[in-house]
Amino acid sequence: MEPKKNPKADLTKNSSFYFVIGLFAVMLFTYVAFEWKTYDKSNDYDTSMNVDDLLDEEVPMTEQIKTPPPPPPPQAPEIIEVVEDEEEVEETVIESTETSQDEEIIEVDDVVVDEMDEDLDVPFSVIEDVPVFPGCEGASDKRACFNSMIQKHISKNFRYPEIAQEMGIQGRVNVMFVIQKDGSIGGVRMRGPDKNLEKEAARIIDKLPKMTPGKQRGRAVRVPFSIPITFKLQ
Repeated sequence: MEPKKNPKADLTKNSSFYFVIGLFAVMLFTYVAFEWKTYDKSNDYDTSMNVDDLLDEEVPMTEQIKTPPPPPPPQAPEIIEVVEDEEEVEETVIESTETSQDEEIIEVDDVVVDEMDEDLDVPFSVIEDVPVFPGCEGASDKRACFNSMIQKHISKNFRYPEIAQEMGIQGRVNVMFVIQKDGSIGGVRMRGPDKNLEKEAARIIDKLPKMTPGKQRGRAVRVPFSIPITFKLQ
């Protein structure tokens, strides 16, 4: 005998319908889960928009600038009484200081002004009476004789320093000195490329003889003089 199934007990009869309903429910739940938003509860709020509190503050009133009161009006001038000039006032007579032709002119003796004895330095090129080198007393042109004798003196006493020769040092030394009022030589200064050459130039100048001092307006003065001394290796 074969068993018979009840048609109501067939579970596969509406299976597709139940599948569609389940799929829709799952999709709806998924959509709601993604779109669901949550917010944290917080009491923070922006106080910058609270205008009511700012309006309640009292605003200080600007003090009024006090201006000083105007000065009082000037007083009315006193009444000036006119008094008649009854007293005579003596006038002061100013006498003229100009002389007339009738007055005698008293001659005054010439005033003698003592010349101050100052130490004047007169360059060799402009002095009236140049210093006289020994041996130039009878020369007509004492200036040219002086220059010539100076050159002879340098050539006669010239010695090239040995240390300068060994080191190959050469050049020109400018020598400045002063012929004093007594004819002696002083104030010697040198400028050259080497101290050994300067020392030799000073030695040559120190050997200059005493001279007759130069004169300006008949008075002995100091005469600066400069001359170059050349050191050249042969």
